Amino acid sequence: MSCFLLSFWRANLLLCLGLFLQYGEARVLTEAQAGPLYRVVGYPLFISCNVSGFANADAKQEFEYRITKPANPNIEINIISTTDQTFGYAMYSQRVRKKEITLTNMSSTSVIFKIDSLQKSDEGEFDCTAINSEDRFDGTYSAKTTVKVIDNSLSVSSPASASLSYNEGDALTLTCQASSNTVQHTHLSLAWYLHKDSEDEAQPIISVNRDFTLSPGRGFEERYQAGLIRLDKIGEATYKLKMAQLELSDQGRIYCQAQEWIQDPDRSWYSIVQKAAEKSTLTVKAREVVPDTSSLVVRILAQPTTLQEGQELSLSCTIDAQNLREKFFSVAWLKESVELARIGPSGIVSVGPEYSVRAKEGELRAARTGDRDYRLILQPVRTEDQGEYICRAWPQERGPDGAFTQGAAQDSSPQIVSISATESGFSLRMDEHDVSVNEGDRLKLTCQVHGVKSQLSVTWQHKATSSSTAVFTNVISLSQEGVMDTAAEFMSRKVKATRPTIANFTLELDEVTPSDSGVYQCTVSEWKINSKTNSQSQTAAVTVTPADVFLKVSLISRNNMVTVGGNLELMCRVKGPRVPITVTWSLQRGSSPDNVLTMYSDGTISWSGDQRRYQLKVDSTQNQVVYYLLINGASHSEAGSYLCSVSAILENAYKRLPPSNQVAVNVLNPVSELTLTCPPTMTSNINTNMQIKCQILNPSASSRYAVTWHLQQKAENKTIISSNRDALITFEHVEPSQRQRINMKRSEGPSFELNIGQAQMSDRGTYICEVVEWLQDPRGDWIQLSTVSKSTTLTVIEPDNDLRLDKKEQSLMAMEGDEVELKCNISGASSPSFFYKVVWLYTGSSSSVTNALLELDHTGLLSYPEKQGLSDLQRRLRLSRPTQSSFYLGIQRAHEGDSGTYKCQVEQYQLDTKGHWQQKASESAGPITLTVNVAEKQLSIVKEEIKLNASRSQDFTIPCHITKQSSNGSEFQVMWFWQKETETKQRPIFTVYRNSTLQDRFGKGDKLRFSHPLPNQFSLTVLNPGPEDSGVYFCEVEEWLPSLSHGWRKAAVEKSGYLTVHFYAEGDVKVVPECKSGTFIGIIVAIVIGALLVIIILMLKLCQSKGGKKSEESLWAEQHPLNTKPNEAD
Repeated sequence: MSCFLLSFWRANLLLCLGLFLQYGEARVLTEAQAGPLYRVVGYPLFISCNVSGFANADAKQEFEYRITKPANPNIEINIISTTDQTFGYAMYSQRVRKKEITLTNMSSTSVIFKIDSLQKSDEGEFDCTAINSEDRFDGTYSAKTTVKVIDNSLSVSSPASASLSYNEGDALTLTCQASSNTVQHTHLSLAWYLHKDSEDEAQPIISVNRDFTLSPGRGFEERYQAGLIRLDKIGEATYKLKMAQLELSDQGRIYCQAQEWIQDPDRSWYSIVQKAAEKSTLTVKAREVVPDTSSLVVRILAQPTTLQEGQELSLSCTIDAQNLREKFFSVAWLKESVELARIGPSGIVSVGPEYSVRAKEGELRAARTGDRDYRLILQPVRTEDQGEYICRAWPQERGPDGAFTQGAAQDSSPQIVSISATESGFSLRMDEHDVSVNEGDRLKLTCQVHGVKSQLSVTWQHKATSSSTAVFTNVISLSQEGVMDTAAEFMSRKVKATRPTIANFTLELDEVTPSDSGVYQCTVSEWKINSKTNSQSQTAAVTVTPADVFLKVSLISRNNMVTVGGNLELMCRVKGPRVPITVTWSLQRGSSPDNVLTMYSDGTISWSGDQRRYQLKVDSTQNQVVYYLLINGASHSEAGSYLCSVSAILENAYKRLPPSNQVAVNVLNPVSELTLTCPPTMTSNINTNMQIKCQILNPSASSRYAVTWHLQQKAENKTIISSNRDALITFEHVEPSQRQRINMKRSEGPSFELNIGQAQMSDRGTYICEVVEWLQDPRGDWIQLSTVSKSTTLTVIEPDNDLRLDKKEQSLMAMEGDEVELKCNISGASSPSFFYKVVWLYTGSSSSVTNALLELDHTGLLSYPEKQGLSDLQRRLRLSRPTQSSFYLGIQRAHEGDSGTYKCQVEQYQLDTKGHWQQKASESAGPITLTVNVAEKQLSIVKEEIKLNASRSQDFTIPCHITKQSSNGSEFQVMWFWQKETETKQRPIFTVYRNSTLQDRFGKGDKLRFSHPLPNQFSLTVLNPGPEDSGVYFCEVEEWLPSLSHGWRKAAVEKSGYLTVHFYAEGDVKVVPECKSGTFIGIIVAIVIGALLVIIILMLKLCQSKGGKKSEESLWAEQHPLNTKPNEAD
């Protein structure tokens, strides 16, 4: 989520910068190295980045680097920052910690971004961002560089052995093969290096740069200028080093190294890869000599001067000088100005190029035989060896550093040698004198010998051209003993000389290249007792046809047009003989091609493109190989011009063939079947909410839709709102104040609804729903399909007004604590374009003043006017609107004080065409009279009249039984009264308060006992009464109820019946219930007095059983716990 917010912030920032730059020239400029940069996997990457234009030019600026990869072009990945060590994401943080990725300040305003070893996954677009250190943005703060990571296809090898040993003055020849299979246009440079044991670094001997310019290394300049060091390029991939005279300082490890260069978009050349061949250890042996200088005389002697072909010729040179033993000389033999051989001052023998082959075959030998004697032997001689010979000598002076300085030459007198041909019994001929062979194939030449009488040897030689000045060089030889000797230049080649029959000599050279074209010579020599007696030669002209002539590459496709998500097959056909080849598929979209994949000759595949999209198939027949490139699930990223490049591998080097023709692949979008439906016309009242529905009839589950609503009024067509494929809504020609009123939403279907709240006259017009279908291709990129639109014409009218309220008076009764709902219903005027202001008025039952309780504005604003004494009621009010025309006022937990008259007053409003509110009507509903009652009075107690005649000291009980109460929450206060027989005053004797507090008002607590056996039963017992206690007793009960308005209040008061107590003498007790005496007297007139007495006694016992007699209990004893909670009414 943090990555998304960061990307969103940066995107908006760049947008603001873009708008700002329209009004002024940018000041800050960030620049990075231009791309694309092609770099090799495993090698370093450098990208420079600098910023200018900050107000403080000397202040150090901070930088950040990010990458966007081709697979996810919309996701930026943090790599490294100069300020935050934790800036990089996990995939790069470890390499940053190991210093494998660095960001180094080169100055206060520039940095170098470096990756030590590129990986395939590092391919992408690198973003260099300069962090703004000022309080405003003015310019460009980021720059991008595209980097392509390609494979390492540079091949470097040398056939030289690991250890080389030469004498001082000897000639050294080494070859190096270097080639590359990179698709991009590159150049190669190559250098030979000598790493001496005494030095830390290798020094170049000679090099050829990417522009094919030769340059000698430091310390080798003079020898290069003297022609003693050469570097020749032979063919496309072979580089030959020649050092004519080795010196003692040439000892060390010698090797060749190639570099591959590419030209970056800024026109500079960059070395993308370098590779060195295996090193060879070179040893140069010195010879001891004694320095001296003097004049000299040179003589030559030939023995014999006349001889036959095949015999031995000895040429002796003698020099005379003073102090000869202490001097150094160079001696050479020349035949008609052509040097045969030379012996240097240190005794090193060098052979002229024309005689080098014969020297290697042992036909020419030169040596120093004494202090003054030198001898050269030719054996066997040939007829072409006859002529004039001389000896030439040079005095040599050796300096302190061991180097020789050559003096003036002195020649001998000429010596004439005559050689006559001898008859021989054998003849030699070649099977073919003109031979053609394809590059990469095997060259086979055969010499046939006739008249064989002795042992034979064969030497195969080659020269590049048929010119008479060209010199043959040895290829391979087969001695008379059958020993095969391969020339140094062909040691790495597959070459052999055989004698399959006694009369045939065969040369076989595999994997020929165009540089192998030329003239081949077969020289057969006859031997007798280790002596060569005769030699004959035959030649054949060989032409090697280059691979690009006989190997034909073509690229075809059965169908080069494919729909997104479809499959495509490209065929790269390679016709010709079988040779190892490397096939590279590339795709060109811009100026330079990008590799897709490379299939090497050993079958390995290197992927540069998206491996999920491409597959490779190979079909091989006798005369051709077809490489199929399969594109699975094509997207627009796979569109472009495809190219098939083939490189043949010949002599361990790449031979690049001309590329195939290009095949353009077009990836087409699918045909959209999008169909819309919209109502053609709609009519709406003003100020009502409108909804225009645009529905897709045949949706695709894999598609997304971008919707734009246009409004056409008269001749003007403007865009009002749009939603892109990610459902991001954007307003265009809609004022900010109207954006709450106009919106768009998506619902099931899918359908896209344009909602217009409180439609106005200005909203009239034709609304056009324009839908663009987007489809995601197999790579995850979104592509746009066709656009479809439908229109709806909207008409807005103003409705009639007929506001009406119910005028009938209403009465409501409610109990205190109930929920009360007062209703105000509007009839008529039901148009949504009308808005209402509602005020609820209240007049208290004990007041004539009418106050506003609450007010709901026509804009939906609810307010409570401040009125003293009404705040408690207002806090308990709730306004609801269950329908458009209903306004209900709810009173929570109604109080008795809420009683009164309530009235609903309504004002009707409507927006005019200018968006101003206009009052259309006003009306009041009939009054609602609300009466809130506390619980009804229902207190009732037993009121039985009892007369009691009791004896002295007989306890009696005054009962007080409650039979009915007003509420379950009632509480009672009970008080007992006593009126003496001789008085009229009723005196309280005992009180039980609501909080269970007891009070003795009689002053004789030891004679009273209170009992409360049940919640609704109270009784008071008088203990040990006397005649003075005679009189009338009764109880008075006060019922108390909780009131929401006034707290506890007295709800009812009731008195019990009278208990009349009269004391007689001891034992005379009589109880007469007064309530039934009249009835009984009428009935028992005719009954005897005895029967009457029995009935009276039975009733007396009945009364005693109800009161219960407990003489031992205390006055304060109670059968139930007392509630001691204090009460404010007490």
